[in-house]
Amino acid sequence: MNYRIIDKEKYYRAGVYRHFTQDCKCSVSMTARLDVTELAEWSRRTGTKFYINFLYVLSKVLNSREDYRMGYLWQTDELICYDEINPTQYIFHDDTETCTPVYTCYSPDYRTFYAGALADIERAKQTRDYQLDAANHPNWFDASYISWLSYDSLNIELPDGYLYFLPIINWGKYREENGRLVMPVTVRLNHATADGYLVALVFRLLEQEMAALCTE
Repeated sequence: MNYRIIDKEKYYRAGVYRHFTQDCKCSVSMTARLDVTELAEWSRRTGTKFYINFLYVLSKVLNSREDYRMGYLWQTDELICYDEINPTQYIFHDDTETCTPVYTCYSPDYRTFYAGALADIERAKQTRDYQLDAANHPNWFDASYISWLSYDSLNIELPDGYLYFLPIINWGKYREENGRLVMPVTVRLNHATADGYLVALVFRLLEQEMAALCTE
């Protein structure tokens, strides 16, 4: 894990950062439905898992801009930017109705990421432990699939004033609408390091990266 410390006085969002870490501590989240028809068809055609393919695309998007790789060191009150962030995914166990967190390392190489994520999932299926270890995984973002519902909105609450900057991403079941497959995706970022533009940009980048993967 590597990161660089951001000079808060020279940070391009310095005024916004100051306001939303001192005067109005809050997050910003948005839910939108993405057309995943091509990604679902490509997954079927290639014999790969749609879930892992979307997780790869999501991880690639969130690593593409510094804005999505920001962190906060409360011990020293420092704003940092990680060189890379990785997804914390969750595997649900039907028999216990509980989840196991899975720390999967990101790789920009699709095949490397896919093999790693698949192996992580298979290992997680063999345990029922929760094993959440955020202290030793500071540059991991939350990526949670809500497989039971194609929802319309979702809100993630954090303690008031808690300066948590890494993305929190959720997505639900895709459903058919007018012959297309649409999937709800929720993006939550801290308002100190992101605004509506940056949240909305995640969805646009997801569309671009899904299209790019499906041409491989």
